Amino acid sequence: MRQHTLARSFLVRGIGLHTGAPAAVRVDPAPPDSGRVFVVGGVEIPALLDAVVDTRLATTLGSGLARITMVEHLLAAMHAAGADNARITVEGPEVPVLDGSARIWVAAIRNAGLRPQAAVCRPLTITRPLRVEHGDAWAELLPADGFEVDVTVDFPHPHIGRQSWSGPVTGEHFHQLAGARTFGFRADAERLWASGLARGASLDNTVVYDLDGVLNPGGLRGHDEAVRHKALDAVGDAALLGARIFGRLRAYKAGHALHRRLFEAVRAEA
Repeated sequence: MRQHTLARSFLVRGIGLHTGAPAAVRVDPAPPDSGRVFVVGGVEIPALLDAVVDTRLATTLGSGLARITMVEHLLAAMHAAGADNARITVEGPEVPVLDGSARIWVAAIRNAGLRPQAAVCRPLTITRPLRVEHGDAWAELLPADGFEVDVTVDFPHPHIGRQSWSGPVTGEHFHQLAGARTFGFRADAERLWASGLARGASLDNTVVYDLDGVLNPGGLRGHDEAVRHKALDAVGDAALLGARIFGRLRAYKAGHALHRRLFEAVRAEA
């Protein structure tokens, strides 16, 4: 498998989910073996596990005093598309939330196109099961011929409950995940707003559940949108391994923190 970068650059603007501040991302082609690198205030932050500094609410990368958060949706789109090398310059404190999904990132990458490079990809082949747990939540990687995800959520909410999604992270299967939006609950949203957090969250970019259903005028993008978004997040976090993965990621009630623990265990075995 040859490495790929973008055929040309693209620029996307929006607002940050957590700060509500304007944000812009320019994604440029990058040389072979450079990987995906964020540039924030002139500081380069590699999109790798070692750069993860926080997993609360979103995945945050850092180097020195520089920080960039909400990287998972963009990284999921790049990983699924096979964009191995890219220079991602961000203006603002976080990657823009856009519509809360990866749909716009997928379209931007498709429009830019990919260019093959002379270097070969670094595969990461899972040869034996690896598992981490926290309470009743768990995540594991199993051997497989390609990269697949199998994610289950179980929320004590009448409009979510237990949902599962599984499939390979390629082509049309990833498109089932790409349009799934970030979500939350009305009580949590009000608490976050009162604490000065989630300032950019709105019904334009976040699915908000209450006891009667969802507050969004357009409703859900499918009855299982919640689990599909969790699977999208898992793909974005897996991109931080910096390799083409040959393994099946299974997760139950997992989030960014548990993903990080699993992938650190995988890296220790590599």
